[in-house]
Amino acid sequence: MAIDLDDRGRALENDYFRRREQELIEKMKSKMSADNAQSGNLQCPKCDGKLVETNYENIKIDVCESCTGVWLDAGELAQIIDKDTNGGWFGKVFG
Repeated sequence: MAIDLDDRGRALENDYFRRREQELIEKMKSKMSADNAQSGNLQCPKCDGKLVETNYENIKIDVCESCTGVWLDAGELAQIIDKDTNGGWFGKVFG
């Protein structure tokens, strides 16, 4: 009979931790969703205007609506330089 009580205790313990893990997973999912929603509302580092993602030769860059500043994410400058195959001024300055 003692073995049955030990098994029941382990089952209840496993059920408790499974429920706690599910709660934590749901909490993390909701936090990630909120973070992803905020990432679309980027502000310009220079003037605190709104950054709008635009397409420049199939490369997504961020342009400020207020000061028209252009902001590049990691690797975007390298992509622009690689596309500058005809030896334009951009490739000469940054290449």
